[in-house]
Amino acid sequence: MKILGIQVLRGPNIWSINRKKLIQMRLDLEDLEQRPTNSIAGFRERIEKLIPSLHSHRCSKGAPGGFLSRVEEGTWMGHVIEHIALEIQTLAGMDTGFGRTRQTKTEGIYNVVFSYLEEKAGVFAAEAAVSIAEALINDKEYDLEHDIQRMRELRETERLGPSTGSIVDEAISRDIPWIRLNKSSLVQLGYGKNQVRFRATMTERTSSIAVDIAGNKDETKRLLNDAAIPVAKGVTASSLEDVYDAIKRVGFPLVFKPLDGNHGKGATINVKNEEEAIAAFHYAKEYSRRIIVESFITGHDFRVLVIDHKMVAAALRVPAHIKGDGKNTVQQLIDQENEDPRRGYGHENVLTEITVDRDTLDLLDKKGYTLETVVPKGELVYLKSTANLSTGGTSIDVTDQIHPQNVFNCERISRIVGLDICGIDIMAENLTEPLTENGGVILEVNAAPGFRMHLAPSEGLPRNVAAPVIDMLYPPGKSARIPIIAVTGTNGKTTTTRLIAHIVKNNGSRVGFTTSDGIYVQNTMLMKGDTTGPFSAEFILKEPTVEIAVLETARGGILRAGLGFNKCDIGVVTNIQEDHLGISDIHNLEDLTRVKAVVIGAVKRSGWAVLNADNSYCLKIAQSADCNIAYFSMDEKNPAIKEHCKNGGIAAIYENGYVTIKKGDWKIRVEKATHIPITFNGSVDFMIQNVLAATLTTFLWGYKTEDIRMSLETFIPSAAQTPGRMNVFKFKDFQILVDFAHNPDGFNGIKAYLQSIEATEHIGVISGTGDRRDEDIIETARIAAHMFDKVIICQEKYLRGRKQEDLIDLLITGLKEVKPDIPIEINNSGDEVMKKIVKTAIPGSFITILSDTIDNAIHKVTYYLDKELDKELDKK
Repeated sequence: MKILGIQVLRGPNIWSINRKKLIQMRLDLEDLEQRPTNSIAGFRERIEKLIPSLHSHRCSKGAPGGFLSRVEEGTWMGHVIEHIALEIQTLAGMDTGFGRTRQTKTEGIYNVVFSYLEEKAGVFAAEAAVSIAEALINDKEYDLEHDIQRMRELRETERLGPSTGSIVDEAISRDIPWIRLNKSSLVQLGYGKNQVRFRATMTERTSSIAVDIAGNKDETKRLLNDAAIPVAKGVTASSLEDVYDAIKRVGFPLVFKPLDGNHGKGATINVKNEEEAIAAFHYAKEYSRRIIVESFITGHDFRVLVIDHKMVAAALRVPAHIKGDGKNTVQQLIDQENEDPRRGYGHENVLTEITVDRDTLDLLDKKGYTLETVVPKGELVYLKSTANLSTGGTSIDVTDQIHPQNVFNCERISRIVGLDICGIDIMAENLTEPLTENGGVILEVNAAPGFRMHLAPSEGLPRNVAAPVIDMLYPPGKSARIPIIAVTGTNGKTTTTRLIAHIVKNNGSRVGFTTSDGIYVQNTMLMKGDTTGPFSAEFILKEPTVEIAVLETARGGILRAGLGFNKCDIGVVTNIQEDHLGISDIHNLEDLTRVKAVVIGAVKRSGWAVLNADNSYCLKIAQSADCNIAYFSMDEKNPAIKEHCKNGGIAAIYENGYVTIKKGDWKIRVEKATHIPITFNGSVDFMIQNVLAATLTTFLWGYKTEDIRMSLETFIPSAAQTPGRMNVFKFKDFQILVDFAHNPDGFNGIKAYLQSIEATEHIGVISGTGDRRDEDIIETARIAAHMFDKVIICQEKYLRGRKQEDLIDLLITGLKEVKPDIPIEINNSGDEVMKKIVKTAIPGSFITILSDTIDNAIHKVTYYLDKELDKELDKK
């Protein structure tokens, strides 16, 4: 077998609208195409022995053991690899169950698709599944545990921590979108102007001054003491002399901890003599220049969580410990404790595995124990000096037991320090009594407190502490989303996108839009190039100034990584024509329809699908759409339009020279086509179609027809407004048209326009595109032969893996089929072609440059036009 490629799909895609995180592996089975599993001796027995949990896979049988029955009956190896990839993820703590395996139109080549939770682990699972299958086929030993551990490690390096993850999960449950902004825990909730950001449990509302105060334990203690909050007696030390002074002033027993430490790192408790004090000081110095030395308060370790200055949870924290049985050693008891199914690697489970470190050995040493000591029956031995869950501690929820005065003081503390999310560590016998009565003290105040102890306590009620965070960030009435309009189709996407954006902008909203030539916010290009994929969509959705997004969405991005958004308000399909066929398993218009339908599948139920009623494939998309439908058509007598409007539907039609909105039996004329510059006096049908799509879309969004009309009248076709789309440059004696038409349908649109142009001679500059089918390249040449009196072939780019001469031969074949005697010039230097055109063009001629065959054609034409203008000015 051979892996031909692995793609990571991160948004709605051709396999599933709802399951956005999928791995798509293109797999060549090679000779295994002729060897189903029942023809491989012992395969069923070996796979069941290696991965017995595969018995739970129901497969098409619909019952446990279904998949293994398929293996026994005979199934293809791609299907087996899909199930292996899913199961090894589950064994690594990532339970995910969606999978599909489909043969492509090429024999032996399959698309193996399965869901993932963490991207790197998912890619690893794809590669490992193939290796596992090969070992099983060849009856070789395989170290499955190694792969599972590796996936655990990948998961831990990539996944969001439990606190961050809980906030994201709560946001998802409220239909709030999110974007991860880095490889750690910086997250954006919401889109555009309605976004908020947080990192771990610090939000954009968290005061940096408050974080500084909380990070300085000495400063925190002083502020709390001044506010009559009980705190532990103590001093700071930065040298051994300071330590000796602290011993005199505070007295044993003591606690040593780094001034700006976290997670209990560097802390030593119950220090009883000078020797221990010196060791504890040096240990803490590994984490901070300055050390807190304070009284060791006996009691229990509590954590109180305050969010938006309201107490939401409290937990009793118990350090990692073991209980002696009189038989086993300390190490054996630790191993037994780690076998608890609630404990796991990193953050995969409720509890974390207990590890032995210097803190553990110090605590044992103080008791006169080692790892080999047999602990007396019933004795508790603490293994960590702090109760952090990340070091193996446990937690017991005590939220409902906390005394009102303690609640009041904890909420005061959050305001005194200034933290919107605040973790308060308390040492006390209990929280059921006021601290002022039972001698309890505040140990420290934490910015970015962990949520895990509250989300999944070892005992007591779990608390959804992420909910008040979202309540704070998105109070009632505040939206997390911005409107998204997605435009797809074969031709007209860019012009329709630009026209919609122009209408939106003219109606007072700050618009961000993506096109095949760049990313824009309002009138400013922020990034140049073909920006019609998910990365570009996400760019706009991350832009904090954008109020509405209009996103050109091309097939390539959908196939490569899925959509860059999970929902949109309006999806537009301009048309579905033959283009890019034969690439990425898209062989016919039915396949292409399936790709374009992804955009409509992402439209929310209350949103709108805007579809071309003159295109049969767009009508097919409407049949499965789960949203409102609106059509546009060049013919008001179109049967689909008549039926749709008869049932009270909304449409945009071209009737009697007008762009018109039709609602039921009512007509609202928006503007006459001859008054809309982009239609070239109503002579270019495909531009009228673009106007219909944009007009209908913006009308559905709620703009008034008079405001739409004004925008249509001010959208001027030009290199600035619509680069590469019907750009006409008027020289003194001739004209040049530049258009990026690159497929038969696009060429036909230009052909219709040129028939209205009077010219002494029509000259065409054309080229082929290497990633199109031979028949498509030949067909564009046939159409060109009908359009032009003379053709210049300029094949200086777009080879895409093909030979230059092969593309030229295909073009000549098509031209000669229609006009055997048509003059053909071949010149693969764009600079030379432009220079010759300008120098030799006869008066009254009309030159058309198609498919951007000349690199930077618009720039070069503009250069020569400016030169001509300069000459005219010099004459004057």
